[in-house]
Amino acid sequence: MRQDEADPKGLVRESYRIEGITGPECRSIFIDWALSLQPGVDVDEALRAVLAEYALAAPDHPMSAVLTQALVRPDPPRRRGGRAARLGA
Repeated sequence: MRQDEADPKGLVRESYRIEGITGPECRSIFIDWALSLQPGVDVDEALRAVLAEYALAAPDHPMSAVLTQALVRPDPPRRRGGRAARLGA
């Protein structure tokens, strides 16, 4: 994937240039980045592209942590409650 597709506004690139940037600021930039992707762009592929471009050179940067966490998928929700739970079945 080309960098202009993976980071169309250069938001991730610029986040790595901001000295003293914090985790919460990186999360905010990440949301803006995700919303700026063109329809049809595979988000996981774009994440891997920006990680390969920027995070390898700065593994301790807060944006590297945000991008890495974005690749981790949460466990699917499990059903809790309902009739069976109330009746103790």
